[in-house]
Amino acid sequence: MDIKENYTAVKNQLPSEVQLVAVSKTHPVEAIQKVYDLGQKVFGENKVQELMEKYPLLPNNIQWHLIGHLQSNKVKYIAPFIDTIQSVDSEKLLTEISKEAGKNNRTIKVLLQVKIAAEESKFGLEIPEAKTLFQEYIDRKFTNIEITGLMGMATFTDDEEQVKKEFLILKGLFDELNQLKSLQTLSMGMSDDFPLAIECGANSVRVGSAIFGRRDYSK
Repeated sequence: MDIKENYTAVKNQLPSEVQLVAVSKTHPVEAIQKVYDLGQKVFGENKVQELMEKYPLLPNNIQWHLIGHLQSNKVKYIAPFIDTIQSVDSEKLLTEISKEAGKNNRTIKVLLQVKIAAEESKFGLEIPEAKTLFQEYIDRKFTNIEITGLMGMATFTDDEEQVKKEFLILKGLFDELNQLKSLQTLSMGMSDDFPLAIECGANSVRVGSAIFGRRDYSK
């Protein structure tokens, strides 16, 4: 299957209310343009440097999402144009995003990344930390940002029950925080598990290899 067929196949699996973030990390500008021309406007990148290289070469109405781990000293590079930072995993990072957004007279949308996986390698806030940060946001500790929801990554495993359990933990937290202040986005699910994530309540999925094909990390 080619990119057009892949993209169409993924879109056909998504309910109309579920946002697709096409994960374009490691893929060339030409491939991103091809998916953009099919009507996709939301793309996700993992690394600031790669995003900075691609951004000027692609249409300026793309909504870029930073979905990988972000170091606070790199926020300034993407603050002028980033639509959403999905990977906020510390108060320090949230403070820096708020500061850099202010410098650019912008409000930047962010998702709190919550650690739901059993794997040590995964980033994210523990649930009590996420609750504390959200309350501080409600109390207006942070300006120039809008927390629009939560993001999480399940354990990389064939055990569907474990993945489902982790997704439902994040959905429970989303519902709890949503009682305090309205949230729009629950970002869960990637190429291998997005149908299950949607079943568990995700309304935004991050899909890369199912659209662009497997990545070549040797380049």
